[in-house]
Formats: sequence, C-alpha cells, structure tokens
Amino acid sequence: MCPPTYFAVTYSINPWMNPAKPVDPALALTQWEDLRDRYRALGHTVLVLDPLPGLPDMVYAANGATVVDGRVLGARFAHPERYAEAEAHLDWFRTHGYADLREPVHVNEGEGDFAFTASYLLAGRGFRTSPHAHAEAQEFFGRTVIGLDLVDPRYYHLDTALCVLDDTADEIMYYPDAFSPGSRAVLARLFPHALLATEQDAAAFGLNAVSDGHHVLLPQSATGLFDPLRARGFEPLGMDLSELLKGGGSVKCCTQELRGG
Repeated sequence: MCPPTYFAVTYSINPWMNPAKPVDPALALTQWEDLRDRYRALGHTVLVLDPLPGLPDMVYAANGATVVDGRVLGARFAHPERYAEAEAHLDWFRTHGYADLREPVHVNEGEGDFAFTASYLLAGRGFRTSPHAHAEAQEFFGRTVIGLDLVDPRYYHLDTALCVLDDTADEIMYYPDAFSPGSRAVLARLFPHALLATEQDAAAFGLNAVSDGHHVLLPQSATGLFDPLRARGFEPLGMDLSELLKGGGSVKCCTQELRGG
C-alpha cells in the first residue's frame, strides 16, 4: 500500500475524476489508515511504498505491478501523468529482494487489469491495458490468460468490474454490463456460479474489493452485495474510502497483493 500523502485530483483521466471537487487530504489519510489497520487486524502483513511528490495517484498501489509466484511484472502506464509510478514500484521490489522482475514492453496497469484465480489470469482491455500485454503476461507467468473486453468507461479497469472472491476455487463476482457480449459469455462459461452485481452496487465501486478467501473488504455503500456474500459463506466488511473514490479507486485500487516471493 502507498499512503495518500500527495493525493489530489488535479487532472482527469477517468470519468470519476473531477478537479473541481476538492479532496480533503486529512480525511483521505484517515480512510486509508482505516483500511491498512483493518488488514493488520485480520492478520495480514502490510508493506508500505513511500509516496513521491508530484504523483498523486500513487495511492492506487494495485496499478504498479502484478506479482504471481514471486515473479513481478512491472507496469507501463497509459497516461503520462502516471508514467513515473512504474519505476518507483520496480525500485521497491528490487530493494525488497525480488529478483525475477520484468519491465514490460506493452502498456499494462498492473492489478488494475490483471486478476488472478486458481485457473486463470483474467486480463482486462479496452481502456488502459493493451491486448499485447496479455500475451506478455502469459509468457512471463506461464499462466493461462483470458482476455476480457471492457466497454463502459466508468469501469475502465478490470478491478472496477470484477473481484476474485476465492483464488483457490475460481470464485468471482462481477458486473456483466461492464463487459462486451462475448466477454460476458466467456465469464458465464468459465464461472457459471459467479455472484452478479447490480448496476447500483457496481456504481458504488462494490467490485473494487479485496477478499482473503473469507473476509471481503468492500465499499460500505455497496449494500446489495452484503447478503449475497454472506449466503456464500463470506464475511463482508464495509469500508469508507469516499475521498479516494474521487480519484476513481477504492479498496482494491489501494491494495497490491504480493503472491509468493
């Protein structure tokens, strides 16, 4: 995770960002600390990436890399406002002992568009990550990559439209209308028992969530997901990240998962 020390909305690179709506820096930090502390209370280890001035979106740490089996595929951002974040993430991995790193050739925005399940690496495309990055990820990780087309600009990253609930059982939840008809058909075929979110819960960023296989941390305003999650044996934990939503991110955007290492 990366604290929102320099978080602000001074430009717009997604439909959620409006520079005319000021950010409350103190509240953003409090909300971020609540998320960090909740992870720790659940027994998870949280490692912190130091923020850099001039990079207000570094708080969205999920975008900086994808880590599978201790192997790190770095990011290459689509917008120049975020270019420098990629090297900051790779520097962090180098100094923390990760030896198997790749600087990507093609544009990918880390876990923004890559979601890891037991059987697949789901890969979003259409707004940020290049389709060529899917082949690059498959070659690097040696995992089957399933390309999914995003068609609604509000859901510009895969992690705004889909969440992996249990990566040992290929269990996910997603918002069907964020995807092209063909991608919806693929998801229905691969995940026939997936939890389907409503438009209201998707718009509340309810799918920008993190699950450890039991606890699901998600925006507290995505109320329609709580009972369905409980019915499947999960424990939903509502979080308030309303200030960070002003930049187009919530729980998952603020969390990069380190798988192996």
